[in-house]
Amino acid sequence: MTESNGIAGEADLSDRLQQAAARHFGNQARVAPVSRPSMGGSNDTLVFDLTDGAASRRLVLRQETYTGAGNPYLPPSAQYRLLEVARAHHIPVPEPVFELTEADDLGRGFVMAFVDGETLPRRIVRDPAFEEARPALARQCGEVLARLHAVDTAAVDFLRDLPDSIDPLATQRQRLDAFAEAHPALELGLRWLERNRPAAAAPCLLHGDFRNGNLIVGPEGLRAVLDWECSHLGDPFEDLAWLCLRSWRFGRPDRPVGGFGERAPYYAAYRQAGGGAVDPGTVRYWEIYGFVRWAILNVMQGYGHVEEGRSSIVYAACGRNVAMMEYDLLMTLDGVYD
Repeated sequence: MTESNGIAGEADLSDRLQQAAARHFGNQARVAPVSRPSMGGSNDTLVFDLTDGAASRRLVLRQETYTGAGNPYLPPSAQYRLLEVARAHHIPVPEPVFELTEADDLGRGFVMAFVDGETLPRRIVRDPAFEEARPALARQCGEVLARLHAVDTAAVDFLRDLPDSIDPLATQRQRLDAFAEAHPALELGLRWLERNRPAAAAPCLLHGDFRNGNLIVGPEGLRAVLDWECSHLGDPFEDLAWLCLRSWRFGRPDRPVGGFGERAPYYAAYRQAGGGAVDPGTVRYWEIYGFVRWAILNVMQGYGHVEEGRSSIVYAACGRNVAMMEYDLLMTLDGVYD
C-alpha cells in the first residue's frame, strides 16, 4: 500500500520498482536496490541496479516528496524536461531515462542514469582526494553557468509563468507572509532588496540551486549538476551569486565560491565562456537576495515539520538553521562578510 503522497513504502518499493522496470524495459529486466543516499527537501533518491538481459547499469529513482502549502518546487515532469534540455546543450547532467507513469504506482518522479562521484560538500572542500579538483572547480562552474544562461528561453517556455520567473522579490515576500512568523532580519533584508533593486536584465534559464551539494565531483573536477527543481527564468547574476553564499562554503569561509574557489577565476571563466562581464555590485545584491530566499525556504520546511505533519529531523533542522542564515544576512548587509 502506498503512502498518502503516492510514494511507495520501503516494504514494497522494490516490488513496485521491479514492475515499473518490466513495463519500461521488458519482462527480462531485473532491479536490485543499492542505497538511499538522501531524503531531500523536495525529492527522495534511490540508487538501484537494472539488469536488462546481459547488460547491467546503475540508475537513480527520484520521487517527489514535498507536497505542502506553497510548494515552490518544479514538478518532476518539468525537472525531467530540463535534464533533456541541459544534455542537448552540453551541460553535464545525468542522462534522463524515463518518467514514472500512473501505472508505476510510485508517485511522481523519474529515473535517470547514475553518475559516480562525490556530492558531500565537506569532503569536496577538505578531502585530499579532491586537492587537484578544487582549483579547477570554480572555473568549471563559471563555464557551465555561461552555457546554461545561453540556452534559448523558448526551449524552456514552460518556466515562464512561474512566480520566481515573473518577480522573484515579490515571490519571496508572499512566501514569507504565508507562514505568519515574525522574522525581523528577513523583513530588513526584503526592504533593502526593494530599495536597491538593479536594472532588470534580459531573463535567461537559471538552475536556481547551483551550489556545492548539488554538484557531482571527481578527482578531475565537475562531473554533473543535480537537482533542477528550483529552475526558473531570471537575472543570470542570481545563479552566479547563489554559489557564493556563505551557506555553501562548509567550513571554508576564505574560499567564497562554494568553499573551494576564488571569485576572480569564477567570473573570468564565465565571461570567457560567453556569459558576459560580471558586475560585483550586482552579484552582492543577489547574494543578499540569496540569504533571504534560502532562509524562507528553511522557514517553509520548519513550518511543515511543526504545522503540516511532515515530521522529520531534516525539516526540524531546517527550521533551526533559519537563525544562522539571518545572522549571515545581517553580517553581509553590514559589510562584515564578503
